[in-house]
Amino acid sequence: MRNKLSKLQTTSSPGVGLGDFHQAFWHPKVAAITLTFLATILGACSVNNPEQVGGPTARTNVTTEEVAERTNALIGQTVTVRNEVDKKVGAHSFTIGDEKLFGTEKILVINASGEPATLPDDIELQVTGKVAKLVVADLEREFNLDLEPELEAEYRDRPVIIAQSIALAPKPGEVTKNPSAYYNKVIAVQAEVENIISPISFTLDEDKLTSTQDLLVLNRTTYPAINDGQEVVVTGVLRPFVVADIERDYDLNWDLTLQRQLEAEYRQKPVLIAQNVYQSAQD
Repeated sequence: MRNKLSKLQTTSSPGVGLGDFHQAFWHPKVAAITLTFLATILGACSVNNPEQVGGPTARTNVTTEEVAERTNALIGQTVTVRNEVDKKVGAHSFTIGDEKLFGTEKILVINASGEPATLPDDIELQVTGKVAKLVVADLEREFNLDLEPELEAEYRDRPVIIAQSIALAPKPGEVTKNPSAYYNKVIAVQAEVENIISPISFTLDEDKLTSTQDLLVLNRTTYPAINDGQEVVVTGVLRPFVVADIERDYDLNWDLTLQRQLEAEYRQKPVLIAQNVYQSAQD
């Protein structure tokens, strides 16, 4: 990026003075071409991919069963799965799978996110990464990891997800019951859309039989459209609902009426500031 701009700024024809260069540069045709070129470069340098700003997302939202059964079709693809931690395998690896489904193959996850992963006993994880078959030497070389030799014997040629992001995936009731455990963390919540309040706000409730409060979501974009009763996954950062703090940190398209309506009901309660909303792979 710097080299491209430096060349653009310093390259000129021999014998052309600075004044002549400025005059030539700001000729209407030259200026238009140059500005178009700059816009192309700067546009390429901007960060538009949510995965690059630390939030998990789903280019391909699948189940662990699909990864196990359709490994060859998914090799090289970025997928997002949600499931319980089965066991820790090594310093950078663990398996995930549903204990309630007898005979389901557990999927090995290699943590290549650069961040340590919390492995809870009773809360699901959401893992986003590329599907591969385990070849220890290749993974160590590509991701600069030091993997345990025994992985080769037990998991060689079995499906593995090379995780680029790992997030806690609690249920809405778990969040509203103990929000301090999740404040200022990226989490991924799967649940049913309970109530659409406005184009940018709705609540989640995965279990109508519990007495826990619905989880408020503020969606930073109105795309994609969601419907009442739809099963979705919302990824984002959990915050206490404090209008001044939210307005300072996020550019939300909300008016004073909506602010006051939400503040009256949710002041100091947890709110999930959504980075991504997409349809769940699991009913």
